[in-house]
Amino acid sequence: MKDRTYQLLEVANGKPIKLWTEGVPVENEARAQLMNTAKMPFIFKHLAVMPDVHLGKGSTIGSVIPTVGAIIPAAVGVDIGCGMIAARTSLTAADLPDNLHGLRTAIEKAVPHGRSSNRSRRDKGAWDEVPQQADQAWAGLQPRFKLIT
Repeated sequence: MKDRTYQLLEVANGKPIKLWTEGVPVENEARAQLMNTAKMPFIFKHLAVMPDVHLGKGSTIGSVIPTVGAIIPAAVGVDIGCGMIAARTSLTAADLPDNLHGLRTAIEKAVPHGRSSNRSRRDKGAWDEVPQQADQAWAGLQPRFKLIT
């Protein structure tokens, strides 16, 4: 019996990377991207890498990137849904309204993704105006963001 279920990749000047990729090839480019991420000063404990790992735009797809005191927007969303499957629920068609437009609109209003611009009419879920609470939160994060970038 194995003591652990992952491979450990130690990173000089960075946090370790735990790879749950036994039998799965990891592209050299994805490995380099993971190692660069592991060197960021706000990474918490280690990166975790899942079997669907592959090179991404900004962040490696199939990785879990825990942070302390920082948020990496590119770590979520560039390939969301990649490898996802449908899951059976207890709902039936009779449980849903005939038209889902109202439900979708309510979700988009309640869970905006944060982008705002004149393009928002085409960009479902975008804010027309950034909420004051979001602006205030950003004001507190901006100095550290400038240091990171």
